[in-house]
Amino acid sequence: MRIVYLIDFNCPSSYIGLERIKRAVENLNLDVEWEMRAFELEDEAKKKPTMSTTERYAEKYELSMDEAEKRIAEIENIALEDGLKINFADMPLTSSKDALRLAKYTQNMQPEVTLKLAEEIFHARFVENENIADENVLTQIAVSCGIEEDAAKKIIENNYYNIECFLDMEEALSNGITATPCFIVFKNDEKLIIPGTFSAEEFEIALKDFESGEIEDKTFI
Repeated sequence: MRIVYLIDFNCPSSYIGLERIKRAVENLNLDVEWEMRAFELEDEAKKKPTMSTTERYAEKYELSMDEAEKRIAEIENIALEDGLKINFADMPLTSSKDALRLAKYTQNMQPEVTLKLAEEIFHARFVENENIADENVLTQIAVSCGIEEDAAKKIIENNYYNIECFLDMEEALSNGITATPCFIVFKNDEKLIIPGTFSAEEFEIALKDFESGEIEDKTFI
């Protein structure tokens, strides 16, 4: 079985969803090949923060600051139920482009560590509130995952894998995928699309039924 996960490192739901489907896979003891694909949500975000996440959330969803704060608190509580102590409210909004490019490089060159890299970037972003657009932060994370320092710096500094990230997003949009996370499960010639963040139990049911061939509709919604 192969699971393609479309994520953005500015998306808390991507973090939560990835952790949940990974837990479902572990509970079912499935042999899974993981593949990361990029879906950048905030393509105008800068390398240095220009606004808080709360301000951006209010602007994006046309909410008052109080409403945005309440929505963000709800997301933090949902994450906490899964053992993820995220600090979304205080997270400065910065670009995820370099982090996505680094992950795409890793997927191509060292696919076996890509899932770990994604998890470490998410942790740095949402738990430690690190600026993942900072070259030093990204390089340190890469090295901790077994990626050579010089290789990581080369990718970040030279804007490599921009096209690959762009093509990931273009393909997703052409298939009607407009948000993150989205999980596409492949087994032989069968494909199951799971858009959004479901509970670990729901992911487990979907994967179990797909594995056994009991799911008729190949989009789980």
